Formats: sequence, C-alpha cells, structure tokens
Amino acid sequence: MKNQVIPKATAKRLPLYYRYLKVLLDSGKKKVSSTELSEAVKVDSATIRRDFSYFGELGKRGYGYDVESLLDFFGKTLSEDRLTSVALIGVGNLGNALLKYGFHQNNNIRISAAFDVKEDLVGRIVDGIPVYPIEDMAEQIEQQQIEIAILTVPAAVAQDTTNQLIEAGIKGIMNFTPVRLTTPQAVQVQSVDLTNELQTLIYFLNHYTTEKQ
Repeated sequence: MKNQVIPKATAKRLPLYYRYLKVLLDSGKKKVSSTELSEAVKVDSATIRRDFSYFGELGKRGYGYDVESLLDFFGKTLSEDRLTSVALIGVGNLGNALLKYGFHQNNNIRISAAFDVKEDLVGRIVDGIPVYPIEDMAEQIEQQQIEIAILTVPAAVAQDTTNQLIEAGIKGIMNFTPVRLTTPQAVQVQSVDLTNELQTLIYFLNHYTTEKQ
C-alpha cells in the first residue's frame, strides 16, 4: 500500500466494495471492471479507480480486477481476517435490536458484551450475549480486550458514559445518541443520528423532486 493517508470518503466506501465483491465471488465471477462495479454500487467508475489507486496497482488496464484477489485485499484492509469484539452500552429498544442484528453472520464483527443499569436486564443472556452491570464495564472491556463500543444510552448520560469508555481503553465509538461527543483526537467517533437522517430524507423529497441527489 502506498505510504499516504486514505481520504475518509474513500474509507467509507470500502465496505460497500467489499460486500459487492463477496456477491460476485459467490456467483462465480472471476474478474470485474470498474464500469461493472460502478453500475452495481452506484459510485462512478472514475471515483472507484481513484479509490483503488490509493492502494497501489490492484488491476490491469484492459483486464479489470481479479475478484478473489481484490476481495482478499480489502478483507485484510478492513480487518475481516480477524475477529473484532465490540461492547454495546445500553440495552434499550435500539440496543436490543442491535443485539439481535447478527453482525457475525456477515463479517467478523461480534458484540461480545452488553452493559446496562436496569436490574431486570443485568445478568441475562440476550441472543447469546451476556448483559453486565454498568459498574463492570471497565473491567470487562479490559479483560475481553475490547476497543470498540456502540453507544445507545439516553442523551443525558452519553458524555459521562463516553468518558468512562475512554478511561477503560475504548478507541472507537459508534454513537447512536443525538449528543455530539467530546473525545480525545485519538478516539474515533462515528455518529448515527436516525432522526437527522430521516429529516434529511424528508427535506430531499420536498425540495429535490426532479434531480436525484
């Protein structure tokens, strides 16, 4: 791989490429062109070629890309060749749905521990995942060597919980709360605001009726 920083926009598209390459391999396809990828993933072919160029020579002009080699490369780039354990903080309606989502069925990500303050949830096994009291969070994160957490707690305690996660050694947080978290630069935060996304969709429907965005 070239010694350069990959743009975040490119990094966000890598899982999309990876998923489609898996579909191609499962269907028996041996090679694919950037044009074929473009039609499937709805990203223009010039962007795909530029994305791939950050990682060196992944294909040959006039031949395209070898599907199996490309899938293997992006699998390693996305750490799909090793198991990644994740902690879920907050087992409310959304947290419970995420426990049942089955991340492990599609890749090597698994929620290995969940945490909550509610006594009726603590000590239970939900879809094979133990629910611990929030007081045990730091200890379990250290013991299980977890570096990523999914945050689905109420907004009022989101920042305090985040501070505890950082102290426990968490390096990445997927934030499902509406709070804009304050973290050290070394801690990556990916915010998923479902209400904001829905409001944006409604706005697009009302104001962009003739041109697809």
